[in-house]
Amino acid sequence: MNDAMNTMNRRFFFKASTLAGLSLARRFSVAAEAPGPRRKFTIALACGMIGVRGDPRKEIEWAVQFGFEAVEPAAAFLGKLSEGELEAYLGEMKSKKLSWGAAGFPVQFRGDDATFEQSMEVLPGFARTLQRAGVTRVATWLSPGHRTLTYLANFRQHAKRLREAARVLGDHGLRLGLEYVGPKSSWSVQRFPFIHTMAEMKDLIAEIGRDNVGFLLDTWHWYTAKETEADLLTLKGRDVILCHVNDAPQGVAVDQQIDSRRELPCATGAIDLKAFMGAMLRIGYDGPMACEPFNQELRKLPAEQALATVAAAMKKAVGLVDVPGQ
Repeated sequence: MNDAMNTMNRRFFFKASTLAGLSLARRFSVAAEAPGPRRKFTIALACGMIGVRGDPRKEIEWAVQFGFEAVEPAAAFLGKLSEGELEAYLGEMKSKKLSWGAAGFPVQFRGDDATFEQSMEVLPGFARTLQRAGVTRVATWLSPGHRTLTYLANFRQHAKRLREAARVLGDHGLRLGLEYVGPKSSWSVQRFPFIHTMAEMKDLIAEIGRDNVGFLLDTWHWYTAKETEADLLTLKGRDVILCHVNDAPQGVAVDQQIDSRRELPCATGAIDLKAFMGAMLRIGYDGPMACEPFNQELRKLPAEQALATVAAAMKKAVGLVDVPGQ
C-alpha cells in the first residue's frame, strides 16, 4: 500500500511540476513578446534651424512630402489669418495628420530691465495668437554666462523674469521650455558662468515655480554636459516641452566641442542617440523632436535636398527605438 501511494505521489508531483513549468514558460513567453512603450513624440519640421526658407503653407507641403509629423508654428503668420483662413489652414494640417511643434519666445529676458519690460508688452498678444491656433508649446535658450552678473544675481533675475513670462503664457494654455547650453567652450570663457547642466536647470525651474515651465532638451547639450541616460530618466514626460536632435564631430574631445560645429543625427555616433531616444520613449515624452545641426554643408544644399537629408537623418534616429506597427 505504501509503495502504491508513493508511486501515485511521485506521479502527481511530476505532473504538477510539469504543468507549473509550462505555465511559467508561457508567462515568460508572453512577457518577452509584449511590446515596449509606444512612441508618442513626433518628428518636427523646423525650417529655420536647418537653413531652409519657406512660408508656412509651403512647409505643410514639405512636411507631407518628406514624412515629417509636425510643423513649427509661425506666430507672425498665424496672427494675420482671418478666422476663415485659420480654420482652413488648421483643417489642412489635420487632414495631413500634422501636429504643432514649438514656437519661439519673443521676450528679451537676457538684457537690461527696459528691454525686458518692452518685450513683455507684446507677450499677451503673441500668446493669444498661438492659443487661437491651438499651439501649446514655446521654447527658448539660456545664455551660459554673463559679463557683469554673478551666478546668484543672474539666477534670481532669470527666475523673476521667466516667472512673469510663464504666468502670461500659462493664462493662454502655453508651456515654456528652457534650454541649457552645455559645451565647456561656451560657458568657461564667460566672466561669470551660468546654468549649463540639467541639474542646474532643475533648480531654476523649481525657483520659477510655475507648472507650465519645463525643459527644451538638446542632445548636443546633454552630451557636452556629460550627462547620461540615467539623468534623462529622472524626468517625467511632462517635464519636457521640446527636443532638439543632432550629432557631434568625431575625433574631438567633449570639452573641446564647439557649439556651432555639429552634425546631422546619426552621422558619426559620437552622441548616444539610442540612449536619448530610448529615455524619451520610456518617460512618455509626447512632444516634437526637431533637427538642429548647425551644419554649414547642409545649409548650402537646395531646399528640397536639405529637407530630404534631414528627414532621413531624423527617421534614422527615431528608428533606433521606434517599432513600426506598435
